[in-house]
Amino acid sequence: MTTIDPDLLKAFLAVAEHRSFTRASHVLNRTQSAVSVQIRRLEERLGTTLFQRTRAGVALTAAGEELLDYARRLLELNAEAIDALRARKHDAVVRLGVMDDYGTIVIPPLLADFAKSHPEIPVEIETGLTTTMPARLGEAYDLVIAMHPEGRGDGEFLRREQAVWAAAASYPAKAQDTLSLALYPPGCLFRQWAAAALDAAGLRWRLAFVSRTLAAVEAIAAQGLAITVVKAGTMPSRLRALAERDGLPPLPAADIRLHRARNLSRTGALLADHLQRGISEPATLC
Repeated sequence: MTTIDPDLLKAFLAVAEHRSFTRASHVLNRTQSAVSVQIRRLEERLGTTLFQRTRAGVALTAAGEELLDYARRLLELNAEAIDALRARKHDAVVRLGVMDDYGTIVIPPLLADFAKSHPEIPVEIETGLTTTMPARLGEAYDLVIAMHPEGRGDGEFLRREQAVWAAAASYPAKAQDTLSLALYPPGCLFRQWAAAALDAAGLRWRLAFVSRTLAAVEAIAAQGLAITVVKAGTMPSRLRALAERDGLPPLPAADIRLHRARNLSRTGALLADHLQRGISEPATLC
């Protein structure tokens, strides 16, 4: 099969448009002899003469006239393909911000399913406190799955999660004169809710352990060193839920919402829709 090198077509167009090998060489930043060699190679490849030399310069033959439109279209299509693929590469990576527990429990299986149908789309995940993440959409994140107080917050509602007290099976909450808490840094809703609920109930407490990661907080609670607050839907298997029968006050519920960057890419929209379907559930079931 005969193929045409785009560089040969570029040389052909330059000569055809300027009607001169000399002027074409200046446009292409090549020597005149190099341009002549390219035209000769193109004519050999096509098996026909494309130019005829005249006293005024060079003129297109009938075959050259016929190739002219094809050459322009082929080079335009070539440039379009390169631009499209470069743009695809640029916006292919989708940056997702999410709470630590969802990032380690809920999201991984959803990403595994997504990778089966879209293996070409890489996803970068950052876990942590989501309080400030939505404000950084477009800058640091393409998508954010954040926790908000029940009935509040922007973004798409996904599901409602009940906050619950949790501790090791052997932890005797009622027997503690001062409750030891393992919680997250300032800015975490669970930390705010825990402090407010205990203060309102008149219970004494102290902050015994602080970490940004669920694994560290869970490990401390699992050793019976403190109680913590988790989502009922992501209750760690090593912990048990505590309630009013354990002498602890009730906690509020949280809304889980999906936030999308304003100028979300096609690949980002694909992942957003996949996560929305995988996480959503009617609020009445929560």
